[in-house]
Amino acid sequence: MFTPSSNDVRRFFCEVSRKDRAHEILTPLEAMALDWVRLHPEYDDALADVDAALARDYSVEGGQANPFLHLSMHLSISEQVSIDSPRGIRAAYEALSKKLDSTHEAQHEIMECLGEMIWKSQRSGLPPDGEAYIDAVKRRAQQ
Repeated sequence: MFTPSSNDVRRFFCEVSRKDRAHEILTPLEAMALDWVRLHPEYDDALADVDAALARDYSVEGGQANPFLHLSMHLSISEQVSIDSPRGIRAAYEALSKKLDSTHEAQHEIMECLGEMIWKSQRSGLPPDGEAYIDAVKRRAQQ
């Protein structure tokens, strides 16, 4: 399994943005990432300068959202949905998207569930609970 560092992630998204501006060919993963980059123009400045991106501290104390974490979560959820893993995420995503009439807003709701699952896993020292994650997404779709 590939586990990129935060700098790898920052370089990846900056490169996607650079390639888009230069009208260069993207890999399939870059093309998927670009869809999310384009939906978040508020991150354009952060993505325009890779050196600044690598130097920037997006700590919680700083009070500013980390655009690279946000985009990574979008990309992760997109990959999960595309392969339906954990099993049931695709149907839960589709139900939530239909309820909200927005795939983008559905992803933001799912991000909350994904973040909570990761947080609980880190706190407990146990593996992430995919079933609880799917159940949380389903609950949001049913509310």
